[in-house]
Amino acid sequence: MSNITYIDELEIKDKQVILRVDFNVTLNPDFSIADDVRIRQSLPTINYLLKNNNRLIIISHLGRPKGVDTKFSLKPVVEELKELLKPFDVMLINNFLNPVDKLSIKNQKPDTVLVLENIRYFQEEKNNDNNFAHDLAGLGEIFVNDAFGVSHRNDASIVGVPKFIPAYGGLLLKKETETIDRIVKNPEKPVVSILGGAKISTKINLVERLIDISDYLLIGGAMANTFFCAKGLNIGKSYCEYNEVENAKKLLFLASKKHAAIILPTDVVARHPQQSESGGKVKNIKDIETEEEILDIGPETQAEFGSAIAKAKTIIWNGPIGYIEESAFTRGTDFVYYSIAQNSSAVSLVGGGDTLAAISKKEYLDKITHISTGGGAMLEFIEKGTLPGIEALKK
Repeated sequence: MSNITYIDELEIKDKQVILRVDFNVTLNPDFSIADDVRIRQSLPTINYLLKNNNRLIIISHLGRPKGVDTKFSLKPVVEELKELLKPFDVMLINNFLNPVDKLSIKNQKPDTVLVLENIRYFQEEKNNDNNFAHDLAGLGEIFVNDAFGVSHRNDASIVGVPKFIPAYGGLLLKKETETIDRIVKNPEKPVVSILGGAKISTKINLVERLIDISDYLLIGGAMANTFFCAKGLNIGKSYCEYNEVENAKKLLFLASKKHAAIILPTDVVARHPQQSESGGKVKNIKDIETEEEILDIGPETQAEFGSAIAKAKTIIWNGPIGYIEESAFTRGTDFVYYSIAQNSSAVSLVGGGDTLAAISKKEYLDKITHISTGGGAMLEFIEKGTLPGIEALKK
């Protein structure tokens, strides 16, 4: 990592700075911000740059719009920033390619922070279009990447802009990479990794990497269903990636060779379509009926997961353990969270959008060593030790 320069390692003063952040916040139905953690995480970088009389042009995306779509406007973010950055004024730039908006950017005053409208309104962003990246770079003198959460993307505003102007890492990017690096490269044992969420297909290489460093790998969420199938168990109507069953078999074999214990649920909360109001029944994993759907872990599994977490010196967690979209199936995820929070002798790393949404309003957040702003980025960084956005900053 040493050939990246971070903003606290040099003096950036009186410059027009393009700052890429990850303000991909969750919005309420009335378009107010449901959780502003991602905005607050980048405040140290914003304040550090403003303190040195730099003029900031902030770039972010929000959601996955197909072209211009007001549902994904950064207006709510701008309103929030107006409160957080007082006495600075914060102004939304609708289209930085438009001559009028270009003039506003050129004449930016030192007491005004500019925010470009959702960068994913432009197809060229996802295509990493070179001309588009060149136009973006032309807005400022210096580029700073503080968007760890999207640094695994090959997007124009992440990897394209640094080709054209001097580029540095922000304070959040530094904190994320250094903390995760430290936890993964030299973990104190025993290491307990917990994986949930729906899919195993996007996490095969990650699971291999975690098998390498973990003593116990606890698997929940719909991801566990693919492992159940690999063991020949009936999962009824539960979600499963059937085309990944062979990969799950290979991972089980690899774990046994490496002496890493993969712990799968032994009991689950399953729901029969005719009892959809009841919130499901606790069942042994061997007793699932054809019509039933597995939606959470059961109490026996909670006890087993809890016992492993209590022994851990290093804990890595990504992905909910149950179907958290319905409150009846959040118990497993809550249990895992509180178990981690109670283990005061462990270093804990928690990340992933769904995981953060599940715990964001809970107490004891300060008991977690590091809550990562990245989901896919955190996992890819654990797996590969770097990300495209980080490579783009290397000189």
